[in-house]
Amino acid sequence: MMNSRVEEHAVRGIESCMGMPIGQMNAHLEDELVMRVGIPHKGGHLTFHAFQESFPAMVSASAFWHQQSNSFKIPEATNLSELDLALDSAGYTAMKLWQIKGKQNGMAGVFPWSYSQYIELAALLSPNWYSQPDLCCEHELASNQAEIDYRINATATLLEGSLRVIYAWQNELAKEVSANTVANMIKPMVPVIQGWSASDYCRSLDLLMQVWERWQPWLAAPTLIGVGSVCRRSLTHRTHGLHAILAALEGRIPSGSRLHMFGVKGSCLKDLKMLDWVASADSMAYDMGARMKALKAGHSNSMEHRSTEMTEWMQAAGRRIAPAAGDQFRLTFA
Repeated sequence: MMNSRVEEHAVRGIESCMGMPIGQMNAHLEDELVMRVGIPHKGGHLTFHAFQESFPAMVSASAFWHQQSNSFKIPEATNLSELDLALDSAGYTAMKLWQIKGKQNGMAGVFPWSYSQYIELAALLSPNWYSQPDLCCEHELASNQAEIDYRINATATLLEGSLRVIYAWQNELAKEVSANTVANMIKPMVPVIQGWSASDYCRSLDLLMQVWERWQPWLAAPTLIGVGSVCRRSLTHRTHGLHAILAALEGRIPSGSRLHMFGVKGSCLKDLKMLDWVASADSMAYDMGARMKALKAGHSNSMEHRSTEMTEWMQAAGRRIAPAAGDQFRLTFA
């Protein structure tokens, strides 16, 4: 069984400097809520601006995909390498591509790239963390419960497939280099839960942990778990509002784990900062805002304009997540 192999390597790793790493963490987190700015490019003006402003960033795997060569292309020099960077698997973009063009050549017939290509991209970029491939559940992508259920199940399957590839690659490396070197070269990913209603996310979390626990103690409990399909989400709907989802997840998150919220509205940050089990969020809302403002004003949506909007949005987000008079922060009891 796979779990017995993990346990075998755990013993061997303790006994020797060679061998598989044990208890690997999938992210290193700050104590306070981190807001990441979405960057739609693999380099260029917006990336340089984020570097100048020291903004934590999120970039999509799709920014590096070269369709003609059916491979990822990483620039020889990019300011992304100097940023506090997270890598998103581009699940939403892949699902839209699948809707338009049909079956793709990669993972689940939805992604254009394979497990190996994506994990290699993450290894070469060496971001702070990278998310697992997942299937989004926004209503424009999954219009009924059967489709949502399929995407939840498939997301758990994609996590299992990804971990198998990571384990196999680490196992090969472990024959030649130390466990620490193995862990630094190929890192475990951030698992993601999917759904539309609060109950969907709870079921997705249960499936996620069933997969993840089979790979312990090779892996530690997930330090970070992503929450997908919450972009532009209502905050107050009683079944699928963001508040309902967070309320359902509170107390179910594994001890020591925290959440990343993909693409949440800036207006909810003042609530997220109160939850010590929410580690981070990301948004590219500034870029949509830049396009709308440029159109309304009748001027070009230049890189300078987009950069200004990035700064203004991130400064507003910083004010929302900063401690304020009257805040009642939660205490963690031993």
